[in-house]
Parts: sequence; structure tokens; C-alpha cells
Amino acid sequence: MRFLGTKSKGDVVLLGVPMDCTVSYRPGTRFAPLEIRKSSEAIESYSPYLDMDLEQESIWDAGDLELPFGNAESSLVRIEEAICNFLSLGRRILSIGGEHLLSLGVIRAFKRFYPDVLFIHIDAHTDSRDHYLGEKLSHACVIRRIREEGVDIVQLCARSGLKSEFEYLKKESLFFSPFSLSLDFIENVTERPLYVSIDIDVLDPAFCPGVGTPEPGGIEVKELIRFIGNMRNYNIVGADLVELSPLADPSGNSSVVAALIVRELLLLLSLSSRYHAGS
Repeated sequence: MRFLGTKSKGDVVLLGVPMDCTVSYRPGTRFAPLEIRKSSEAIESYSPYLDMDLEQESIWDAGDLELPFGNAESSLVRIEEAICNFLSLGRRILSIGGEHLLSLGVIRAFKRFYPDVLFIHIDAHTDSRDHYLGEKLSHACVIRRIREEGVDIVQLCARSGLKSEFEYLKKESLFFSPFSLSLDFIENVTERPLYVSIDIDVLDPAFCPGVGTPEPGGIEVKELIRFIGNMRNYNIVGADLVELSPLADPSGNSSVVAALIVRELLLLLSLSSRYHAGS
């Protein structure tokens, strides 16, 4: 797609991860990578927010992973292996999903190459249950599983979860800012590699209704775009955008919103690759 860049084997990899095993309300996240690519045709390659153009950047669209539908454990193994392959080539990676559980497989790979990676979690939901209906591998449990991998986390914008989850995050997060985006944590981690995970349901359903688990009271698109731009001077080694469920929005507007966010994340990773290569 024009929006996603044309250079093969580029410095930044776009990878579709159509995982859709444990979505608890409205499934359909497996269709998100395809719909984001299609909707990219509605988005210009130039970002006036970052003053950058994807056509001038080295972007490699690596297509979509093939995953065994319904098998979360096997899917995570495949995701980890694929991400390791790209990291071994020195690439920065944007994964587009797909349900949020995919981030566990991705971060396992990143931790191999960046042992002190910091996971920045931007989401309407805490995703920190110990189990969901007895299952440890669930999109409702992904942050707890990531923390158990020894990865430090920053939690931003959570507005929904069990009381016990909020208590867990207050204790376990390096920085916890419910209800709002904040960069206050950044002054203490300026030298660390950062991974940004965005669940698109962080946006209010008025702006993006096509998600697996909509939650009223969210932020606006421009707030999220501004936050991404404010990360431009930091060492962003990877990112993901998850939980778009295109069939839940027949208008297609949610997929266009996702395409816009993907553009900004790709450009952010391009900046990081340029200024922090070899770090």
C-alpha cells in the first residue's frame, strides 16, 4: 500500500499479527491488519504532526504472520520467533493486531535483545487479571504475564478493570497514570529502550467504535497523536497497535483511525532508528 511505504528490507518493519484467540466480547481482531492496510489508501503518506513522509523512509511491510486459530500458546511461540528474526537484523518493529495477548509473544522476543526494555501500556483496560475464566493466557491477563517475564511496565489511561487490578498496577508499575496520558515517567528512563503498546480502545468509542471491548470515557484521537509526537526524542525500539475489530464498525471509520495511528508510529520508529541505531 502507498501509505505503508514501498522499500523492501527497510529499517522499520510493519508486521501483521492477526491473533484472535481470547477476545472476550466482540471477536474479529484477526481482520484488523488487512483492513488497516486497505484504509491506508485514505491517509496521506505525509504527517503534518511530525513533518515526515513515509515515502521518504525505509519501511518494510513484511505482510501477516500465519497463526493457528484458537491456539494461543502456539501463536505466541510463532510470534516470538518471527519477531526475533527481525530483531536479529537490527530492525525496529511495528506489530499490528490482532488481540492484545500478542504483545506477550512480542515482548518475550524484545527482552532477548533489549534486557532492560520498558513496556509502555496505553489502554482503556488494565489487562492485569491473574486469569480470566480460569485461563492464564488471555487478553485480559496480558500485562500481568508481561510483568511476570521481568519486564518493567508503565500504565497509562486505564479506566476499566477490577479493583484488584488497579491495586496490582499501583504496586507493580514503574509509573501508573490512570485516565490520562502522561510523559512524567520519561525523565527517569531516558537511556532505556522503550516499547509502546497501544490498545485502540483507549480512544473514546465516539471516535473509534470498532473495537473488541469498547469503554466509554476515553481520550480523543488528537491526544494520542500528540503523545506519539512527544515521544520523538526517545529510543523507541518497537510498538504495537491492537484490538481493532473492523466488523464492529460498518462505516470503516475505525480502520481509518487505526491507519492514521499506524502512520505516526511508523514514522516515530523511523526517527528512532535514525538517531538511536546501535543503542
